[in-house]
Amino acid sequence: MNASKSAALVEVLTRHRDTLLADWLNQHLSIALRRGLTTEAEMNDQFRNFLNIFSETLAKADTLDATRPEWEPVRAFLADMSAHRARQGFTPVETATFVFSLKQPLYARLREEFGSQPAELAEVSWSLNLLLDALGLFTTEVFQRSREAIIARQQEELLELSTPVVQLWEGILALPLIGTLDSARTQVVMESLLQKIVETGAAISIIDITGVPTVDTLVAQHLLKTVAAARLMGADCIISGIRPQIAQTIVHLGVDLTNVITKSTLADAFIVALQKSGSSIPTRAAS
Repeated sequence: MNASKSAALVEVLTRHRDTLLADWLNQHLSIALRRGLTTEAEMNDQFRNFLNIFSETLAKADTLDATRPEWEPVRAFLADMSAHRARQGFTPVETATFVFSLKQPLYARLREEFGSQPAELAEVSWSLNLLLDALGLFTTEVFQRSREAIIARQQEELLELSTPVVQLWEGILALPLIGTLDSARTQVVMESLLQKIVETGAAISIIDITGVPTVDTLVAQHLLKTVAAARLMGADCIISGIRPQIAQTIVHLGVDLTNVITKSTLADAFIVALQKSGSSIPTRAAS
């Protein structure tokens, strides 16, 4: 697309700016406001700012190839917008429609300007269509990456919340595990436990697996890694919550826990921990 046609497109955008903005914005307001995702003022600023950047870039660019360096300001704006919408709760379709829906009002204005020049209208419309398609797909790609990053962060936060390290007594920590223990969670478990050992100077840690539904070879290996890491930090470990079914499974799998103290309940493990630390729970004298 040559410079003259690019300039003509800029002129169309400039001349019909207010009408174009109103028609484009109206396609989105009712849905977004009904869902409570944003405000009319925020959307108005967002759409107006995009038109500004789009028009400025179009006036300077020698091509309508959205991947070229001169279109970086537009891509940067759309990247920020897509990431923001991902956090707000918009869908990928709603985000991509931000760009795609600009076609209809733009084509209407182009028909008014080039109605008597069908060849030029077709050329300008086709070039513009390719540009907006590329930018719309770009928003979808950025939105997807943003959503994946949000989900990954939420999963990390859930892992941290699901592996609380509790100080039961002076020098005694407890780590109650609930749910499946996989490699990713084992890493979080070890980091949480080791950090707490450093903070408190605890000498004994109780790992309670009462809430772990099944123990297989992989889970047992994860437990042993956690025990080994704690020992390197100077803390002995006790594993509690060893139910009969789990005991049979561990024996059947041939997992060696002979160097690890195991107990059936957290209470039993706590008593052992008190004995090892030389502490005792004071009892109330009989009246």
